[in-house]
Amino acid sequence: MTTEARRHQLQDNLNRTREAIAAACADAGRAPESVRLIAVTKTFPAADAAALYGIGQLDLGENRDQEAAPKAAELAAQSLEPVWHFVGQLQRNKVASVAGYADWVHSVDRGRLVDALARARKTGPRGGLNVLLQVSLDGDTSRGGTPIGELEPLAEQVAGSDSLRLRGVMAVAPLGWEPAKAFALLNECSEAVRRVDPAAAEVSAGMSGDFREAIACGATMVRLGRNVLGEREAMA
Repeated sequence: MTTEARRHQLQDNLNRTREAIAAACADAGRAPESVRLIAVTKTFPAADAAALYGIGQLDLGENRDQEAAPKAAELAAQSLEPVWHFVGQLQRNKVASVAGYADWVHSVDRGRLVDALARARKTGPRGGLNVLLQVSLDGDTSRGGTPIGELEPLAEQVAGSDSLRLRGVMAVAPLGWEPAKAFALLNECSEAVRRVDPAAAEVSAGMSGDFREAIACGATMVRLGRNVLGEREAMA
């Protein structure tokens, strides 16, 4: 597919996605600008990320540093500056790399990761890093996320850092759960974090199959890939 044809395809997909978000907001009695679209570009080339930026989609998401870091560097070399959101599970050996390009990290879920991010960001040139706390809604932390009972102490740890900015919460609906149940519980978790910092009101929830339910339950960010970029090839 030619670059121009792909750009038109991305524009059409983006328009449809924004219309779907606006419709979900209308159903929930919310303004469409209250929900921020994160276009997740994982497994797609840097050319697609650059094209999205060029048509006005400034928030881009990635979930693996080994793919995200070179993609971010390639766009930076073109003087393109999207807002990069790291949305995948983050290992401490990748912290220094992620802290170098990410504007937001959605998956902070343990104290040692907070400490590592704070140190890495403090020594970099980019200022404070926006942090969302990933919550394990069902308590199974093997898929990432902090248990609900440990959320407020973790929030206090982030809030006490001078190089991190506590912004809110993130979750993925557990397997087998009704999305509405999951995101209603996440909204309660958001209230707990806002007791630590009232400004930490962002709620990152909802992917391609459940973003409408997430918006109905108060999500302020939705993480969509397939809707905008099309079907992905299987990852190696």
